[in-house]
Amino acid sequence: MAAISGLIRVMEKAARKAGGRLRRDFGEVEHLQVSRKGPSDFVSKADEAAERILWDELRTARPDWGFLLEEGGEIEGEEGKPRFIIDPLDGTSNFLHGIPHFAISIAVQEPKLDGSGWGEVVAGMVYQPITDETFWAEKSRGAWLHDGRLRVSGRRQLADALVATGMPYQAHGNFAEWSKIYGTLGPQIAGVRRFGSAALDLAWVAAGRYDAFWESDLSPWDTAAGCLLVREAGGFVTDYRGRSQAICAEQVIAGNDPLHSRIHKIIAGALKA
Repeated sequence: MAAISGLIRVMEKAARKAGGRLRRDFGEVEHLQVSRKGPSDFVSKADEAAERILWDELRTARPDWGFLLEEGGEIEGEEGKPRFIIDPLDGTSNFLHGIPHFAISIAVQEPKLDGSGWGEVVAGMVYQPITDETFWAEKSRGAWLHDGRLRVSGRRQLADALVATGMPYQAHGNFAEWSKIYGTLGPQIAGVRRFGSAALDLAWVAAGRYDAFWESDLSPWDTAAGCLLVREAGGFVTDYRGRSQAICAEQVIAGNDPLHSRIHKIIAGALKA
């Protein structure tokens, strides 16, 4: 096992503390009145409370770093310092409905050396509070689940592949585009899963539980940690045009080399049709 760095320990401590709060709040969801206002408002408060814990813990450990927060927006750090990218509750709809599948995502992004913006993601963690699983990675040091090394799936054929995705909903995303992709890809693969947490989908690709993943209309905090996990587990992450970016969020294809290549060609062809 690779020695766990001080940065990963800081991230894990923050994630576990926020995860404990989410577990307690999750236990209250089933007692809420089933109405749009009641549970939605409660989940918003749970989300915000978890984010505050993460911010407090990470700011204490790295007071000069910046933040990109799902709820709190961008908080600038000192010039030339990295920033944390945080999603305190990825899988909000699952949480709202009492489905125990959600995660905390934390990533660290370095500024570009020329000062022109943000560059590579160098550390990432996806923590699943209900199962107490910590997926983590650092650039050039591999991807890990606790102290076990992660590798992407070795399956090479689409017919054997279990592929995850996220579906458009309530004016989020392009349903016609997704339908084209699914209509072309679906008949060629072993199965499709839609579990409602992109951060966990990517972590599970890194762990070889899924063979590949595609989705669009995501945000940086959904994918920053997960994309690094896949890459450090030996996989590939690009957008639908095959471009590799520091954070692929608007469009994501992730998987091992042969499956990524095949799915990329299928998606490109489906969107041209």
